[in-house]
Formats: sequence, structure tokens, C-alpha cells
Amino acid sequence: MRNIRDLMEGISYKVLQGSVEGEITDLVMDSRKATEGCMFVCISGTAVDGHSFAASVASAGAKVLIVEKPVEVPENVTLLQVENTREALALISAAYFDHPDQKLKVIGITGTKGKTTTTYMIRSILENAGHKVGLIGTIEAIIGEEHIPAANTTPESYVVQSYFHKMVEAGLDTVVMEVSSQALMMHRVDGITFEIGIFTNIEPDHIGPNEHGSFEEYLACKSLLFQKCRKGIFNCDDPHFEEILKGHTCEVETYGFSEKADFVAKNMELIHRPGYLGVNYEVSGMENFPVEIDVPGRFSVYNSLCAIAVCHHFGVTVENMQKALKAARVKGRIEMIKVSDDFALMIDYAHNAMSLKSLLTTLKEYEPGRIVTLFGCGGNRSKLRRFEMGEVSGNLSDLTIITSDNPRFEEPQDIINDIKTGIGKTKGEYVEIIDRKEAIRYAIKNGRPGDVIVLAGKGHEDYQEICGKKYPMDERVLIEEVLKEEGLK
Repeated sequence: MRNIRDLMEGISYKVLQGSVEGEITDLVMDSRKATEGCMFVCISGTAVDGHSFAASVASAGAKVLIVEKPVEVPENVTLLQVENTREALALISAAYFDHPDQKLKVIGITGTKGKTTTTYMIRSILENAGHKVGLIGTIEAIIGEEHIPAANTTPESYVVQSYFHKMVEAGLDTVVMEVSSQALMMHRVDGITFEIGIFTNIEPDHIGPNEHGSFEEYLACKSLLFQKCRKGIFNCDDPHFEEILKGHTCEVETYGFSEKADFVAKNMELIHRPGYLGVNYEVSGMENFPVEIDVPGRFSVYNSLCAIAVCHHFGVTVENMQKALKAARVKGRIEMIKVSDDFALMIDYAHNAMSLKSLLTTLKEYEPGRIVTLFGCGGNRSKLRRFEMGEVSGNLSDLTIITSDNPRFEEPQDIINDIKTGIGKTKGEYVEIIDRKEAIRYAIKNGRPGDVIVLAGKGHEDYQEICGKKYPMDERVLIEEVLKEEGLK
């Protein structure tokens, strides 16, 4: 039970009917979950308007409705009108769960790339140093031993606060979370005070009719995090660094290759041995020690340097940082899978042209014998993505293996044909093998010494979506099966 007046504290509202005296039994935003005595928040979504369910939730016994516009319900139902119900939901949720963010050190990470990997690196270091750390991100939420698959990078505010509450109950002291631009735009993290906010980078992504109207809007949404945190840690090498800083209310620290940064990466060395890719560098400035990571590329330096900058403020020792960074792994993000002493194989979530280009360009720096890229594209999605990914792979790979991803309600061959249109603009060689397991078998059996094989697009996903149904399909399992069937393990 929660007192209505207490839940509305700090929120500007107008009483359209009823009273703010009394208590509610539950807080809901899904009309199907409305129960006797609950408070229902009417969210105006892109597809569904919660206000249209006002009568049905009232008949289900809802005691209070939070609305942006008047609705018709029986006189015994309290109507409270606010300017923005999404913002109100965030603030009410925080109060409903007794402000759990105040009992945790909350670390929020925003940026186009690197959020997922950096969250896991930070969690790895802090856990290694003895902290009890929760995580909320693109892949999952982690609360103690519980792993909850994610539907959104940053869940709705009610879910975020419920996770925080569970973390407090489980005895955790810290949470590291990905904060998407959508979450910032849609008030999902309103009411949270972040101990540390992080900016990784920004590139023109998520621009479209159902996301951000322009790059300027995308950038402005990202910058909102730095009005909600005590300390901001920024990648100062990003060309939009100064723009992200606009309007910030936090202390500022920086990381990067620039000598002006507070945490500087120096003397980067790419390590390429048969079946292995990694990177070494030295961090200087506010910390000074050598770093070795079993994950390739310059962006791995940025991710780890950011993690070091964060963990510096938790008093983590150099030894703990080095040990944790060496061991840190993220499922489906440059995930190295050992299949041979002759060539390297990795799984990565790169599922659009920008992320695939970034990955393949990074791998080019290692001067491999060949880059072999295996990927498909999702059905019932933009054809432009297929053309673009085909062109990127054709330009940057020595061989592309085109296969199936999540065909959904499309024919896999039709999707492959679209990808071939993109590759056709290049001189890149390709083969097409619809069955993903057979495509992986081909890649492994035809691997040459010095090759780097990339399985792109699926990453952490362990399913394939066909005609509205998800079927189990984990690339790690497929690799194991192929190795056993071919007598390679």
C-alpha cells in the first residue's frame, strides 16, 4: 500500500475529480494488469494510447488514473492530470519503490557504440574488487544470480525502479546501466541521480520516423544524462564532445588518446598471433599502468580506458583492474571463439552497415591473411540496410558468406538477393548458403592460416525468428556441433 499524496510529491498535477487522500495497492501502466485499488498511468504510446483504456481499468477496480487529458470514468475514480504521464510514471515509480537509487551508486552509460561492452567491463572490475554490482543493458539485467533477458536497452521507468528495488533487497551496492537516447527522450530515467554518467561516442544512428527526427535531436537527448549525474566522464576524442557538454550540471573528467584527457591511452600495440587478436597499451594521467586485453581494436582501448576512469573513483587497485580487464568477456561483442590454432573466429552483434564497417575496419589494422565475413539480415526490415551491409562487406572482406538471420515473414532467399545487390556494387567475392549452420561449417572448413572469420549479426541472440516463432539457435552451439561432426574437437 502506498499513500497517493506521497507518491505525487514533487509532481505538478491537477485534481480533475476525486481525492489524493488514501492509498493504492499497485502501480500499473498495462491495462491488462489493472487490479482493485491500483493506480493506472495512461501512457500515450506510438501505437496505443493508454487513455483509451480508462473505462476498462476503472471497471477492473482502478482507484486512481494519471492522465494528460480528461477521460470519462465513474465519479468514485480519482483523476489526476499531469503535463507528461511518462515523466510522472518515472517519478511515481521512484517513490513507489522508496527511491532505491538513493541506496545504490548508479553508473549510467550513453553513446552510439561501446555501451554494452563498457558496462560489463566496469561490472567485472568492481566485482573483482569486492563490490556487489547489478547491471541493466541491451542483453540482460543481472540482479545477483538472476539474469533477466532484455526487451529494451533501457526498460520503462517502472521496470528500472523495480530492478533497483530488487538489487537493494539482494544486498547490491552498485548498478551499472546502459542509458539509450530513447530512454532519455521518453523519461525512463527521470528521478534517478546518477553517481557517474558516461559518454562513449556519437554517430548518426537511430535517426528515423520511429526514433529521432534528426542527428541534432539524437545528440540533445544523449546530453540529457549529464544533467542527471554528479560526475560526467567523457570521451574527449569524439568530434561532438563539446556539443554533448552543453547544459551539463556535473563535474567533468575525460578519457582518450588526446594528451588533454585526464585518462590517456599511450603506446597502443595490436597483438596478432595465430588464432588470437588482442591489444596492449599504457594508461597515464590520473592512473599509470600497462593494460592488456584479449579483445582486438582501438575501440577496446576506449572501452577499457573508460572502465578504468570509472573504477578509479571506487578506489580499485591497479592489480584488480588489470586482472578483471584481462578476463572480461561480453557475449556477442567481439566474442573470440577458439576453433583453430591457424585462424581466429569471432561472434559479433554488428547488424547494420555502420557497426559492420567499424568492426571490419578495425580488423583490417591487424593485417590478417583474409577477412571472411558471414552474415544475413532480418526480414520485414529496411531493404536499404541489406544493400548497405552487402556493400560494406564486399568492400572490406576478402570473402562474404551470405546466410540467413531472422527471416521473420520473408523468404530467406529474397533477403539474400537484396544483400547480393549491395555486394554487386563491389569487387568482393561471396558465396551464399541459406542454412546458418552449414554456412558456419563452410567458414571453418575453408579457414586458412592467418584468417579472421567474423560471424556477424546475431551476437548474443540465441534464437532464429521464422514466421512469428522463435526457434533455438545459438552460434556457439552450432560451432561446437560443427567441430564435433568434422572431427576437429
